[in-house]
Amino acid sequence: MRLVGVGWYIGISILLGIIGGSWLDSKYGTQPLWVIVGLLLGIIVAVYGVYQMLLPLIRSKNNGEDD
Repeated sequence: MRLVGVGWYIGISILLGIIGGSWLDSKYGTQPLWVIVGLLLGIIVAVYGVYQMLLPLIRSKNNGEDD
């Protein structure tokens, strides 16, 4: 069930980054600067979050193989 949440987390992180960047671009008239920055930040947040979500699964698998 945890893996279903991973897909949603990735999608929402990237989407929020793009939406935030689009809003900043419309506010400051700097298109597409902030959309690109928001996309990159969304990807970074998504990768870090996925790593944190899957780390317990990786650890439990490694601990199970050592026994």
